[in-house]
Amino acid sequence: MTATIIDGRKTAKQVRHDVSIQVQDFTARYERKPKLAVILVGDNSASKVYIGQKEKACVEVGIDSVTITLSPSVGMDGLMGEVKRLNEDPNVDGILVQLPLPEDFDETAIIEAIDPLKDVDGFHPVTIGRLVAGDDTLFPCTPNGIVELLVRYGIETKGKHVVIVGRSNIVGKPLANLLLRRGNRGDSTVTVCHSRTNDLAQYTRQADILVAAIGVPDFIQADMVKDGVVVIDVGINRISAPSTKRGYKLVGDVDYDEVSEKASAITPVPGGVGPMTVAMLMLNTVTAARTREGMLGPKDHTLEEF
Repeated sequence: MTATIIDGRKTAKQVRHDVSIQVQDFTARYERKPKLAVILVGDNSASKVYIGQKEKACVEVGIDSVTITLSPSVGMDGLMGEVKRLNEDPNVDGILVQLPLPEDFDETAIIEAIDPLKDVDGFHPVTIGRLVAGDDTLFPCTPNGIVELLVRYGIETKGKHVVIVGRSNIVGKPLANLLLRRGNRGDSTVTVCHSRTNDLAQYTRQADILVAAIGVPDFIQADMVKDGVVVIDVGINRISAPSTKRGYKLVGDVDYDEVSEKASAITPVPGGVGPMTVAMLMLNTVTAARTREGMLGPKDHTLEEF
């Protein structure tokens, strides 16, 4: 069996193009661009890379962006004050506090301080509550990007058994709730597995769609999946590779070479899920802007109207 490669880079480019059309429409109506504000606390090199990707995407789709870099010495009070200022700024549509924060910062309190209407990461308890209730909201970017990949590759979710390996608040739990929603982007039967699941392979072998999001290199082996499975690999793991120029390589949570021989479709690492996260952040930003201006009503939080 030759698996279809689910190309996240190509799909993310398509999403950014579609978002740019929404941005153009918004800008023409309101004579301003949607605006994203990103807060970085400290000097985390990986965070800087991610922020650079977000800034580049904003330029591409026509969104204004500002990055506010704070010293850890500002403390919780200083960071809370900055979030409050952005909440009250009528020209800021989306707020993202780059995680992880330095030690001694309460990430939960910071997330809860963001105005839910500007919560473009989709992490606020109000946002998650709306997701669980089946209401439209600003969906978490990585899970929504996974669903977008499935939709754009014509992979049916209705009635399919989706097995998610990983129960994080960032991927596993919100993805399960997205796929349980009614409609052509959901209607799945979902099983969530985790580190305390007994005989994990008995569940992964049942999956029509298998999502691996556990952060363990090559954890999912070929004998753990059935023929024809669709595999979404969320993992990005750096492993030693002395023969390469960089001395390391990136692999997913799935043994790609072996599993791709049995799968009908599979995401590569890198180039699969990762690029979709930033693309869906762009969608969330323009969606937040349109919602705040009263352009969107119920069931309008997707790209399908365009």
